[in-house]
Amino acid sequence: MSVSPSLFQRLILPGLAFKAVVIGGGYATGRELVEYFMPSGPVGGLLGLALVTALWSGICALTFVFAHATRSGNYLAFFQALLGPFWPLFEIAYLLFLFLILAVFGAAAGEIGAALFGLPNLVGSAALALSILLFAALGQESVERLFKYASLFLYLVYLVFVVMCFTQFGGDILAGLDAGIPATGWVSGGVTYAGYNVVGAVVILPMLRHLTSRKDAIIAGALAGPLAALPALLFFACMIAFYPEISGAALPSNYILERLGSPVFQMAFQFMVFVALVETSVSAVHAVNERISAVRPRAIGIRTRLAVTSVILLAAMVVADRFGLIALIANGYRMLAFAIIAVFVLPLLTLGVWKLMRMRKEAGA
Repeated sequence: MSVSPSLFQRLILPGLAFKAVVIGGGYATGRELVEYFMPSGPVGGLLGLALVTALWSGICALTFVFAHATRSGNYLAFFQALLGPFWPLFEIAYLLFLFLILAVFGAAAGEIGAALFGLPNLVGSAALALSILLFAALGQESVERLFKYASLFLYLVYLVFVVMCFTQFGGDILAGLDAGIPATGWVSGGVTYAGYNVVGAVVILPMLRHLTSRKDAIIAGALAGPLAALPALLFFACMIAFYPEISGAALPSNYILERLGSPVFQMAFQFMVFVALVETSVSAVHAVNERISAVRPRAIGIRTRLAVTSVILLAAMVVADRFGLIALIANGYRMLAFAIIAVFVLPLLTLGVWKLMRMRKEAGA
């Protein structure tokens, strides 16, 4: 006898999975937030992140509705339905996304190991790679459990972090907000950041298997925006206390943690960052494994998952060692944003909406 999906599986799990994709190396460490929102000033940065939340909710809802209507359980099926014969365009963009973010995560893991333990960067990157191999090889159920329990840990750590920051630096945060710094460029920063991260909406399509209706898809998509963006909004608010000096930090999270003066919590937070890196990396690699499995006569096993994951990680870690975290985020993400918007967001908002309207009309007839 089949068991009906729970409310958590239908409405919350997709948002947690989306959060797992977007939190990544720069968001969890604070580096992406510094890169795309600090130049707009404290108020402008918060406005940019509010825009990101709205864009993520809208695009996730439309993506989930289209996936549910076309029964697309992976990104290959989704883009075959959306782009028809031009579906390989997304495949190219996604591979660029995959190698770039894994390179960023490898560099970030290396920075964490160096900052906390004085280890060579390669050690932190290798620890991340082994963790990704473990979870990605075990398949769908393992990935869903990772999203559930890692998210609980992440939200708890962020809550403690925000309370500590506002307790010790609340006056500096309010002073930064009242400083009258012009809020310029926040629309551009918000669109760019939302643009390349929103690819997570199709990365996590395997997690939509629990949806039972179009209404589920809309609600799950709408919730995905705030579930993913709330930690970023709170984190950015904490960084305002150290504006503009924090802009030059490779690990803004560690910059703040050192000033909080709690070595124990510093260790806990950086472990949370490492868990976030694992979470995001596993979700990105899992999407590739599910895409491969979709075109095979039967689902791929552990050996194939290990082989695919190993090849992807090896290439990405070489890139990470070559370029470093700050350069990868500053230069690679903007180009990626344009590619994702061109092959995913714009077609979804035009072709996708038209096809959904046509399907509803045909169903009514």
